Amino acid sequence: MSNVLTKITQSVDFKKKDRIPYINAVILMGLFTFLFLGAEYLYVDVLSRMVSEDKTVLAQNYALGVSATGFLLYPLFHRFCKKRLKIIISAVISLASILCIALICMGTAYTATFIAGLVLFLLLGLSGSAVFYVSMRMMKTDRYLARTVGISYALGIMLQFANNNLVRSETAEAIILSVFLLLLVWMLIKNDQIYCKQDEQVTDAPPNEERSKDSTEKTKKGAIVGILMVLLVVLMTFIFSTLDNAVTLAHANGTMDIGQWPRILLALSGLTAGFVFDIKNRKYMGLIMYCIMILSTICIVVLKFAGPFLVGLIVFYLSAGFFAVFFTSGFMELARHMKIPELWAGMGRAVNNITAAVIANLVLTLLSSDSSIAVVVLVLFLFVAVSIVAAAYTFQKKAFMEQLITDATDAVSEKEKLRKFSEVFSFTERETEVFGCLVNTEDSVQAIAESLYVSRRTLERYISAIYEKTGVKSRVGLLNLYNK
Repeated sequence: MSNVLTKITQSVDFKKKDRIPYINAVILMGLFTFLFLGAEYLYVDVLSRMVSEDKTVLAQNYALGVSATGFLLYPLFHRFCKKRLKIIISAVISLASILCIALICMGTAYTATFIAGLVLFLLLGLSGSAVFYVSMRMMKTDRYLARTVGISYALGIMLQFANNNLVRSETAEAIILSVFLLLLVWMLIKNDQIYCKQDEQVTDAPPNEERSKDSTEKTKKGAIVGILMVLLVVLMTFIFSTLDNAVTLAHANGTMDIGQWPRILLALSGLTAGFVFDIKNRKYMGLIMYCIMILSTICIVVLKFAGPFLVGLIVFYLSAGFFAVFFTSGFMELARHMKIPELWAGMGRAVNNITAAVIANLVLTLLSSDSSIAVVVLVLFLFVAVSIVAAAYTFQKKAFMEQLITDATDAVSEKEKLRKFSEVFSFTERETEVFGCLVNTEDSVQAIAESLYVSRRTLERYISAIYEKTGVKSRVGLLNLYNK
């Protein structure tokens, strides 16, 4: 459906110049993935030498939860900060983030390291939301959305893999993270300035009452789809967070050295997910993710009954990449049609992180519980809940996308009809605009004049010229002529 919508609204010739925005988006999202995971890895490593593994996992999840606040704060930053102020604040965020990385690396005391981590992930969340929003704007259509997300995710994972294997000093690791952070902020500022001009053009366009009504209706339908998507990601996060914390616990207490090779599986799964999801323009993305969820649910049950940990580890890394690409591309696709796109573009990461933080204590309790039956019952309950929400989400999204396609088809047909009509009667550009308002709305002359930002007298001159060219003497005559 997305492909049909893309073809209707914009014909894309994917030549070299068209690839550049996608490449920039891959780099931006890849850098952020590397920075976020690299900072998380450094944070956990330092804390694991200070406190117990349980406290380390809790601190990690609290930091992830705080990052969600940063994701949600970005819309305020984007809408209320002027261009110059944005640059200044971005520079301050960069310096503050570098300072927090340095404090974590020093690891002098648990409290100082813990607080530095919270501040760092708050700022990273703010930057991450900007990354996904700017990347969405750079990709003018959703033609290769999932694979762009998948490639960027694989890039970020492989950068982290190289960093962890080639860099042995935490000081050097902190310096690398700081350098990449500066690069990310510079790219964000540069690309945000380019696309802000497009936003200003849209904002300055004359309003249309009918279009506003349609837009409000679409926003309501989109909000329903968005809420269902949020609920779906929350439920899925519960399952994936359980597996994730099991791996983190094993790493933190040193009883299971998982090494770095699973990161390659994670990168490959993200890359594969991107290309698989984009089949038929993400038509089967929800179904594929549902199958991955079934596999992950079975894996939790197997692990709880003393199944092989290595199998659980492999399943986790293979499925985690699919999940990350699913919620990232899903919300970026939806954001394009929402009233506050800068909020929804990064919503996937925000929902995932805050859910992981909220359920951290419960997950740890489950992992240390001797009651395998209780775990199985809970997992089955989650599986049923995911199934119900996934079905509702799939149905609502299908209806929403079909409505977008219908509206786009009608808009293009109407625009083409108006263009041909104006050519026949040699309307000027402004006369065409006035004629469109006369035949497509029931607005009064005064209302049309206000919507076009002209005086009533000027509008009446345009109307007289239209009457003269068409040979009719009334608005009803124009409507009959247009609808023949």
